[in-house]
Amino acid sequence: MQSANSEAGDLLQLAEGAFAGERDPWANAANAAALVFESLPDVNWAGFYFLRGGELVVGPFQGRVACVRIALGAGVCGTAAANRETLIVPDVHAFPGHIACDAASNSEIVVPLVTQGRLIGVLDLDSPSLDRFTREDARLLEALAAKFVAACDWRLAGIDGL
Repeated sequence: MQSANSEAGDLLQLAEGAFAGERDPWANAANAAALVFESLPDVNWAGFYFLRGGELVVGPFQGRVACVRIALGAGVCGTAAANRETLIVPDVHAFPGHIACDAASNSEIVVPLVTQGRLIGVLDLDSPSLDRFTREDARLLEALAAKFVAACDWRLAGIDGL
């Protein structure tokens, strides 16, 4: 069995390979969502929401059908985006204003995506288990998010303010 550090290194290396030579945000988001979904255990949704028209709009993901639009400041995704801080929620049902896109999800982690000082969206993961996500997961996903943001030409994305 691999250690968590080895798994993290593998995921980041796979992401670098997937992003190599590709600048399109949608292509890279699709591959990143698939990599996370396939690489991390006990995850039932992994994907992106992007800032468009002043709200978060669902982007590429793996998992069940998702909520399409989330207001900034609403639910876990909107709160993480508004505060520009990674948010780990051990029990989403106890989170004030939680938006239940999938009743099977019990815990969540959301990492804001920022480029040139501007919010562009979030990376969102859900789990059917309570208390699934750790600070180690946060560090891994923040590193992945940084690689993803750096790999993309955001002028191609139609994101607010870019």
